[in-house]
Amino acid sequence: MDNDRVKSADIEGRDGAGKVTRRGFLTSSLLAGGGLVALGGAAYGGYEWPHGASAPPPGSPSKPAAAKPIIEDVFSGREEYEFVTRPDLHPPRVTLTRARHFGAEAAGDPRHIFLSPKGYRVAGPGQQGLMIFDTDGRLVWFKPLFGADNAPFDFQLQSYLGKPVLTWFQGKVIAGHGEGICYIADSSYHTIASVQAGNGLKADLHEFNLTPAGTALITAYGTVPADLRPLGGPKHGEVLTCQAQEIDIATGKLVFSWDSLDHVPIEDTYSTLAETPKGMPLDYFHMNSIALAADGNLIISSRNTWAIYKVSRVTGEILWRLNGKHSSFKMGPGASFYWQHHVRPHPGGLLSIFDDGASPPEEPQSRAIFVHLDESTMTATLQHAYTHPAPVLAGNQGSVQLLDNGQVFVGWGNQPYFSQFLHDGPMILDGRFPDDDQSYRAFVYDFIATPSDMPALALRSVTTGGHTLYVSWNGATHVDSWEVLAGKSATGLTRVATAWRTGFETAITVLSDGPYFAVVALDHNGAEIGRSKAVNKAVIA
Repeated sequence: MDNDRVKSADIEGRDGAGKVTRRGFLTSSLLAGGGLVALGGAAYGGYEWPHGASAPPPGSPSKPAAAKPIIEDVFSGREEYEFVTRPDLHPPRVTLTRARHFGAEAAGDPRHIFLSPKGYRVAGPGQQGLMIFDTDGRLVWFKPLFGADNAPFDFQLQSYLGKPVLTWFQGKVIAGHGEGICYIADSSYHTIASVQAGNGLKADLHEFNLTPAGTALITAYGTVPADLRPLGGPKHGEVLTCQAQEIDIATGKLVFSWDSLDHVPIEDTYSTLAETPKGMPLDYFHMNSIALAADGNLIISSRNTWAIYKVSRVTGEILWRLNGKHSSFKMGPGASFYWQHHVRPHPGGLLSIFDDGASPPEEPQSRAIFVHLDESTMTATLQHAYTHPAPVLAGNQGSVQLLDNGQVFVGWGNQPYFSQFLHDGPMILDGRFPDDDQSYRAFVYDFIATPSDMPALALRSVTTGGHTLYVSWNGATHVDSWEVLAGKSATGLTRVATAWRTGFETAITVLSDGPYFAVVALDHNGAEIGRSKAVNKAVIA
């Protein structure tokens, strides 16, 4: 990054450490004006795997001065993980790449990446499920979900009753929409609530957005008769209608519902009957996100009308349309979008939008864009755009997240990528699945979790003497090191070694003959946060 680009980002909003904050992003977005930020292949060539110091020798009681290891396992050709302690888990392998000159993370930067891997069209390598990965390239938590009726979507960290919670959709996919249930879990990974749709419909996979009022905004799809002659179809056809529903989480009561067919005619669609699978209803609207506007009304995204709607939460009236065939706003250069997903409002009249640009293709590559709406002049202006250097063209899905530090995190939909960008354009982190896997959305957060179960421990004897202990604790976010205990009985154990956590599973070799072993999980202060059961070496397979 040259000095001029650094200065241009300094318009407003850097904190004491010189970072662009979320507030600064919003301010500078309005001041800097529009413009397309594209990263070329040369930028991508500056990426590398970061390397750290090796773990301390067994028995070392104090931390080394060097940095800890930050990559669990550089990609070695295997497309799924295997663990000694958790042979039931086979998540797809994720590879992370970090820009060489942006390798260090500042204190307070979010460190946990939330993904919901599954195969796209065909089964991908590894199990489908819910995944948390840290930005050092290490798996933190994986929950496998088995079967076509349990496809995972929209895995996020949200707030419910003032506490952080995990949320996701789980169900089956039917021709581009879902039928299932939305779930909420606490920081020990226990499910504490589920949300289902009202009006006799099933919850859809596209949105599960919690509000401060203890309600959930969800999408739901239904099939209804429709006259398709305006689109060149039969008088007695069928169409998918989309409902934006607000559900009270505690009671399950439907408190608000908005039906697309009551407000948007089928003639507004860009979807065609020729592209509709035989025997399937026309998906004319395809609602894929719902969010609260600052005034309490709703922002609804329709993929197949290429439009975003502001809807009154009281009357259901459409207050304005952005883009599409009847836009209320004049679209400035680069501000138009096609087949979009995941629209979110931000202060100052800013919207973040994942602009798929396909399918079929209307643009050469997908973009994460920020568009400013001036409701006094009814103009829409492109403020920022972020593209992948591959380049990536997503046929569906995708997400854009504006971080508190002013950076932007992007999930590239049905393409196997997710990326993090500085406010002023450069990509500083890039991740990918094996080719056949993808994640509907991708997010990064700071998350603290302590699972209710105990760490898992497995033993293997070493031919030259001693034992190797394999230890993991699925979902523990703040294990810094492991303490190994050994002794003649399960109640007479003493410390024989200490080693840094090197990844989801850590291997520690000790010379002790036990015959009983256990491990203790320690945080960065050296305090105990969990302990395994004592294992007798006689149980070694």
